[in-house]
Amino acid sequence: MNDATPMRRIWLCADDYGISPGVNRAIRDLIERGRLNATSVMVVGPAIGREEVSALQAAAANSPRCAIGLHVTLTAPFRPLTMHFQPLDGGMFFDFAKLLRAGLLRKLDPEIIHAELKVQLAAFSKLFGRAPDFVDGHQHAQLFPQIRDAFLTAVKEAAPGAWVRQCGRRQPLTQRLGSTKALVLDVLSAQFRQRAGRAGIAVNPGFAGAYDFSRPADFGALMQQFLDQLPDNGVVMCHPGLVDDVLVSLDPLTDQREREYAFLGGEHFSGLLATNKVTLG
Repeated sequence: MNDATPMRRIWLCADDYGISPGVNRAIRDLIERGRLNATSVMVVGPAIGREEVSALQAAAANSPRCAIGLHVTLTAPFRPLTMHFQPLDGGMFFDFAKLLRAGLLRKLDPEIIHAELKVQLAAFSKLFGRAPDFVDGHQHAQLFPQIRDAFLTAVKEAAPGAWVRQCGRRQPLTQRLGSTKALVLDVLSAQFRQRAGRAGIAVNPGFAGAYDFSRPADFGALMQQFLDQLPDNGVVMCHPGLVDDVLVSLDPLTDQREREYAFLGGEHFSGLLATNKVTLG
């Protein structure tokens, strides 16, 4: 890369703060060491009490410009904060596939979704004493049909200064065709960006971080791909963590979290950022 190439500042965002104590510890450690500059918080998670919030605030206070956002959660195995939320499956939100299908078939009630989102936003503000810096969605549910308009309305009302995460990429089409999951996110994000623009809500200009979590992967090689052509202020999503019993009971993404944590905390990560003219500061 040419020495004259300007530095790009990106958001490296660890999702799922609040899902388990082990994930929380890993995220705080990376923030304190300057290896992350954003995290999004699940207010419906089992590990998001006052102590965990205070510890995150202390870690972020010692890190230059670390953003803390809300990780809106509308999928299983988590449960809603509102009493009359529908649809449910065994008292829990629908899983990812069912929720997306219901949105595509126009079977969701946007008013019920909006009410749940407002309560999650209020819960964040109560815990942190302020509105979130940004708002995104667990399993990208903020992009789904019927949910996206309720999501943007709730953010506009409760956190008007926040930006929201879109998940569209900037790579050439030939590169994007290699991942079905990422291609679906591109299509959903195009609609989401249009609606956010009409609502006057800022979005990140680029996104990376989606990959097949079900198979072992070289996260260092993936990170190089994520940084390629990511624009200034783009977002790289990541999921570092330490596996504990709480995480195992809630989420299939376990060992890969520890591989991400090891790479982001290891000796090669800083060099990768420097080589690609990327900064988190």
